[in-house]
Amino acid sequence: MATTREAQIGDIERVIAIWKACDLVKPQNDPVTDFHLALETKDSTVLLLESSSEIIGSVVVGFDGHRGWYYYLGIKPEFQSVGNGRILVDAAENWLASRGAPKAMLMVRHSNTQVIGFYEKLGYLVEETYVMGKRL
Repeated sequence: MATTREAQIGDIERVIAIWKACDLVKPQNDPVTDFHLALETKDSTVLLLESSSEIIGSVVVGFDGHRGWYYYLGIKPEFQSVGNGRILVDAAENWLASRGAPKAMLMVRHSNTQVIGFYEKLGYLVEETYVMGKRL
């Protein structure tokens, strides 16, 4: 039975290994900094999914006061397609709901099309918006 918990600093290497195995780490993002920021910012965290004391999945979740956001949602490849992603999304939704977030959002890279169907099955819709950004 898989269970969820909030990450601790000592989990960083195992979590980043999952992110890398799921091809979530890109050159423009420093996963170590992202992990630390998620734990050190009061309105975000890293949620873990564990099975038999092994970390098998994680998601960064945060609430900006208007919407909840997910980043780096990944399940170890050998634990995918058996409902573990749904457990982790449910935990993230509950974390956001407990903070009063009215909506959960996520971004999917155009190159990561295989996860679109996963999110659609969970009730997520493609929003007709542009996401714009600027590196600071």
